[in-house]
Amino acid sequence: MEKKIARLRRAKSTRAHIRELGVPRLSVLRTGQHVYAQLFTADGSKVLAAANTQQTDVRDGLKNGKNTEAAAKVGRLIAEKAKAVGIEKVAFDRSGYRYHGRIKALADAAREAGLQF
Repeated sequence: MEKKIARLRRAKSTRAHIRELGVPRLSVLRTGQHVYAQLFTADGSKVLAAANTQQTDVRDGLKNGKNTEAAAKVGRLIAEKAKAVGIEKVAFDRSGYRYHGRIKALADAAREAGLQF
């Protein structure tokens, strides 16, 4: 349980800093089986776009939703949806997770698809 509390503490401080920036926030949630990404407004009151590994267009062609390939696919999809809404610059909220593995794959794919962090 201490590991989860430490992650949430790191996430809290990161979100406080992002609030001061006043830009939309790209938030990531990593579970054992799936990866989720949501794009929030600058004040955090509304979800502008969302993508995850449970969606059928992401799931097609993947063996499972818990690897870096699946995370990269989610990153590309959330970047496309953000551009469709008219957002190009976001703050990356990794939710206290280390910038490694699936989180890094999602961020790199979103950058390659045109989002600026």
